[in-house]
Amino acid sequence: MSQAKELTLGIAQLGLSVAPEAQQKLLQYLELLYKWNRVYNLTAIRQPEQMVSGHLLDSLAVVPHMWPGCWLDVGCGAGLPGLVLAMACPQWTFTLIDSNSKKTSFVQQAKMELELNNVSVHCGRVESWQAGVKFDGIISRAFTNTAGFVGLTRHLLAQRGGWIAMKAAPKAAELEQLPHDVSVIGVVPLEVPGVVAARCLIMLKPT
Repeated sequence: MSQAKELTLGIAQLGLSVAPEAQQKLLQYLELLYKWNRVYNLTAIRQPEQMVSGHLLDSLAVVPHMWPGCWLDVGCGAGLPGLVLAMACPQWTFTLIDSNSKKTSFVQQAKMELELNNVSVHCGRVESWQAGVKFDGIISRAFTNTAGFVGLTRHLLAQRGGWIAMKAAPKAAELEQLPHDVSVIGVVPLEVPGVVAARCLIMLKPT
């Protein structure tokens, strides 16, 4: 099956509507990622046949649980999920931050080549970053433990904002370490087409 067909079928299985132009950009992003991965170690998934499910669909699965606004992707790596979400949701804005300059250089190049005007990129440590704006939503994909994620980014969250932590599986002990004034509003299991491993979202809000 071609990557284009796998992507289209996967998007339908997720119940999403992604414009054909956006789907084309998603596939162009994979081409860039594959090319850069041959020189730099950007992602663990390096085989083209695994990239649609392991990168694109895994990132897109979070879209139904997001809300409109200004988003921050913390520890964005090679742009996952931030770049993928920006292509699927062009009406929202996304800032991607990572302390690895090699990875943010790739993200910046992808932003330019794919003409993603709703994306900005920052290289640095999130805990010391003063963005000048607050974010409606902050998301991470296997960035750190949940309490650490909340603690490192809280100064960047808007008053009525919330966090989404993309995880393999929820761990009760990890959630028990959350600050007393942060509530878990949901642990959402995900079924990602083509991905056998467990996936879930931990949805959090300050109280």
